[in-house]
Formats: sequence, C-alpha cells, structure tokens
Amino acid sequence: MKKRGLYRRLAMNGIRGNRQLYIPHILACVGMVMLYFIITSLAESDVIRLMSGGDSAQVLLGLGKGVIAIFAAIFLFYTNSFLMKRRQKEFGLYNVLGMSKHNIARILIWESVLTAGIAIFGGIVLGIILYKLAELVLVQLISGDVTFTIELAWQAIPETALLFAIIFLLLFVFSLLKVRLTNPIELIKSESMGEKPPKANWFFGLLGAVILGFGYYLALTLENPMAMMMGFLLAAVLVMVGTYMLFMSGSVLMCKIMQKSKRYYYKPNHFVSVSSMTYRMKRNGAGLASICILLTAVLVMLSSTSSIMIGIEDILEDFYPRDLIVQFGTHKEVTDEQKEVVKSLAIDDDLEIENVLEYEYIMTNGIFTDGNLALDYLYTDDDYVEVCVFDIDTYNRLNDSSETLGSGEVLLYSESGNMSEIYIDKLGTFTVKSKIEYPSFCPLQRTVYGMLVIVVDDLDVFNPIFEMLGDKGNEIYIYRMWWYGFDVPGLSESEQSYYYGTHRTPLLKETLGLYNTGINYHISWDSLAANRSDYYGLFGGLLFLGIFLSLMFVLSAVLIIYYKQISEGYEDASRFGIMQKVGMTKADIRKSINSQMLSVFLLPVLMAAVHIAFASPIMVKMLKMCGFMNTWLFLGVTAACLAVVVVVYTVVYKITSEAYYGIVSGR
Repeated sequence: MKKRGLYRRLAMNGIRGNRQLYIPHILACVGMVMLYFIITSLAESDVIRLMSGGDSAQVLLGLGKGVIAIFAAIFLFYTNSFLMKRRQKEFGLYNVLGMSKHNIARILIWESVLTAGIAIFGGIVLGIILYKLAELVLVQLISGDVTFTIELAWQAIPETALLFAIIFLLLFVFSLLKVRLTNPIELIKSESMGEKPPKANWFFGLLGAVILGFGYYLALTLENPMAMMMGFLLAAVLVMVGTYMLFMSGSVLMCKIMQKSKRYYYKPNHFVSVSSMTYRMKRNGAGLASICILLTAVLVMLSSTSSIMIGIEDILEDFYPRDLIVQFGTHKEVTDEQKEVVKSLAIDDDLEIENVLEYEYIMTNGIFTDGNLALDYLYTDDDYVEVCVFDIDTYNRLNDSSETLGSGEVLLYSESGNMSEIYIDKLGTFTVKSKIEYPSFCPLQRTVYGMLVIVVDDLDVFNPIFEMLGDKGNEIYIYRMWWYGFDVPGLSESEQSYYYGTHRTPLLKETLGLYNTGINYHISWDSLAANRSDYYGLFGGLLFLGIFLSLMFVLSAVLIIYYKQISEGYEDASRFGIMQKVGMTKADIRKSINSQMLSVFLLPVLMAAVHIAFASPIMVKMLKMCGFMNTWLFLGVTAACLAVVVVVYTVVYKITSEAYYGIVSGR
C-alpha cells in the first residue's frame, strides 16, 4: 500500500515539478475533450434536429466529429512525445538509483491516469458549461428559434469519455515502449545530446519546390467541376508535402546563408540565435511547417465559410428570384391550357400576387468534349454537363440586352473555355457568335457538374430531337420547360415555406391527365422561404464547423510554438549563460530573441499567405458551385482573416518568447 502511494506521489511530483510543460498539455487536452463533447452533443441534439435546417447542420457536425477525433489523437501524440523527451533524464535517474523499468511503468500509469482524469472530467464539465453558448451561436447561424432551456444529448458523455480514454491508453503504451527500449545512460544523456550540424540538401529542397509548384499549378488550372473536388484535395496534399520539404531543407540553407554573411552573422543579437538554430533546423523546420499548414487551414476554412454566410442572401436571390416558383415540362411545348391548369393550382383564389415572371427554356444534360455535345445520362463521366437552352427573345428580355442571332448562330456560356463552333448530337454544328456570362436568371443550380448555357434563335431548332423521342421517349433526358414565379407579400415566411406541399404534384398530374399515360414530364415546386432554412442550415453549419476546427488548429499552433520556445530555451540556456559570462547583457539577449523572430518565426505566416493566394482561384470556383459569385467579397474576407491571423500569431509569439527569455536569461 505504501509502495502504491509512493508511485502516486512520484507521479504527482513529476507533474508538479514539470508544470511549465504539463499545464499547457493538460489545458490542450481539456480543450480537445471540450470541443469534441460540444460538437457531439450538438450533432445528436433533438433541439437542433427539430429546427428548420437543423438536420443539414447536424450532418456536417457529424462529419466534424470524425475530423476532431483524428486530429486530437495525432496532436496529443505530438505533445506527449515532447513531454517524454523532456522527462527522459528524470526516468534515467530513477533507473540508475535502483528503480526497475517496471517501477517506472507504474509511475507512468499514475501520470496517465491523473492526466486523463483531469482532461476528460474537466473537458466534459467545461463542455456542459459552454454547451448552451455554442448552441445559441449555431442557432443564430442557421436562423433558428432560440430556446432558453438546456437539453443536453447525454449520450455524448460516455462517447467522449470512451474515445479519449482510448487515446490516453495509446499514449501510455507509446510512453512505456519509449522507456523500455532506451537504456538508462541514454535516458540521462538524451537532454544534452544535440543534433549534428545539418547539411543543406539541395535535391530535397528542389524536389519540395517542384511538388509545391505542382500543387499551385493544380489550384490555378483546374476547371472541370467534377475533377475540382478531388483536384483540390490532391493540391492540398502536395502543398503540405512540399511545405515540409521546403521548410526542412530551405531553413537549413537560410541559416547557412546568414552565417556566410559576416555583416549579419557576427553581431551579438544574430550570432547566438543563428548558430543555435543551425544545429536543430531539421526539427525546427518540421515545427515551422506544421504551424504554416495549421494557419493555412484556418484561413481556408474561415474565409470560405464566412464569405458564404455574408453573401447567403445574394445566393438565395439568384437561385430563387421569386417567392414561389413552379416549373413544368414535357417532350412537347407546354400549351396555354396546361399553363392555366398549373396557375390554378399554384395560386389560391384569395392569394394576392405580384412581380409575375414566366419564360420557356429547354432543360437537358450530356457529355461535352471539345465543343461536341452528346445528350446522354452518363452522370459519372468527368465531362458531364447540365444544359439550359433559351431563345434569343427570352434572353434579351430577362438579361435586358439587344443581342441578335442569324441562322445557325448561338450565344454560349461554357466552363471549357472559348470555342468558335459547337456540335450538338442529332442537330448539327452551330457557330458561336460570342461567349456570354452565366445568366443570373438561369434555373440551373450550380453543382459539382459542369454547366452549359446555349442561346439559340428559336427553341424549335430542337424539335427534331423531340419528334424522334415522342411523348413517351426516355432515351434522352430533355424537356421543354415552362418557368412560372411570383411574389406573395401577403404571406409570412412560415406560410410561404408551408404553401407548396407535396400534395400539389399528384394533384397536377391528375388534373393534366398524366397518370397511366406513360408521358414523360418534369414538375418542381419551390419556395424561397422553405429553401432559405435549408441553406442557412447547411452554410451556417459549415461556418460553425469552420469556427470549431479553427479553434482547434489555433490551439494546436499555439502549443507547438510554446513547446518550441520552451525546448529551445532549455537547449540554449547554457549557450546564453556562457555568452553572459563573457559580457553579453540581458538587453543583448532580448535583441537576439527579436532577431530570431524576424528571421524565422514570421516565415510560417508569410508562407501561409502565399498558400492562400494560390488557393484563392480554386476556392473561388468551388464557391461558385455553391452559388457564391462575389469574388471581391471573398478576397476582402480572406484579407481580413489573414490580418487577424497575423495579429494573433504575433501576440502568441511575443507571449511565448517571454518564457524562452526567462529560461535563457536565468530569470
């Protein structure tokens, strides 16, 4: 019993004696547990689920749980490996004084239990305290109704506790193996063992630059929407790999160049910092690259999700230019009688309407390659496009223009670049008179697929296809559509969202006599108010998840910077001690630290800014697939996010550099 108490006391003394290292580690663990608990509770909350748009938000939060779990495990392994490195001398001393590795393992068990207990209990308690605040933020983002009752998803508690208990168990096993596979002498000397002077590996650096350049090239040149998502992920991986390789080799090269500059190197404020950095640049470069990647991830998430939320009303206005919209089409031109039937079902007798808008168009899809359009159902092909066709009169009326077309001429919007001709299967070749911007009135909603808008002299040029198919043909997805929309100022948003029920489609089919006829048709009913809740649920959930992940990444970057300063402080303490004995003042030490900041620690921010600059084109294209068309707003939001990140990074570095200064100056 006394022996068991001894191990517990040694573990507590070890944590207390190394509190400068353990307190940030435990706080980071508490933060990770808290973030996971809150997002799990929200993802399983009945309150959120029952809100309009809440189900869309919960799908995103469910995905966010997995990201947080994986990242938390990786990052806690990083911080634990740092702690073990700092404790190796202590464990080696225990071993030399007669403790077996079995005894040290029992100390590690108690340290793991204490750390896990504080982290899991503290994180869950803090999560419960802050849960309502997080719920209110999410509700505000998805435009839901605020409730002032606290209804936790209690199943999140055991789920969170189990996940992090497994992570801490794996951390203990890793620590135990580290101690068991190292002999006592190596443990004692591990802290004083420096790195060998690194060599500037030109090949490694050039390869990193090539990989990084290829990632930038993908981000700048990807056009096909189908390939854009996978291309973005590939570009992100290439940029991460290239960043690590460049920082690990380029930072060594930078130090070598600074050492060769006599005017720069042989000064008190530069000499010590550069010489000490040179001996640990392999590890230094990896840490700086990690910080750069984390800052880039924060910028990408916050700038994109914030831009969408700021411009969400513009997106809705483009997609739904009227409060209530109905679309109906068959393989023939919609008759006046059919239009009247639709209107009679779309508008109640006592409903006051205004701003009526109607037009006809052709809706189809196909494979578009090198100016050739083959109408088909092949959704999985990379060249698949959704197609919208207008006649020139409709285009001019809705676009407030005065374009003219001759026989065989078309206006064209395409994401595949400029072309002089377009060949449409079964119709022939058309001359492209000019390329147009994507029409704001086009009913196609942007998706991961490509889009093609064709303006012809008359929609009747497509009649050969309809005649070939007949009323019941289904070989090709193509319809002559009638679009009808209007505003209803007399209805509230809740009434508008409920106005178009699912009963209207079967009622229309019955009234038009479409049942059991085999006639192909397309019907859609849309309400701006109903879709507003879905959009706010989706994009509000994205922004909320982006904020949560950004908090986690910022927390990780802060801890990396802190541990980097602490570890380098202990390593440099003896060097600065010698320099102080030969005349170096504390003011000189301060200048040396500032020199290190300017020469090295601003690099991650500068590189993150370069990354986000090259990522902006593909991010703009991906945002356009969500309907966000305001490029200048995105660039402004990105610049604001970058400014905030720079300020936060500088403040964090200045605070952590005080810890470094305190160690090396012997304060």
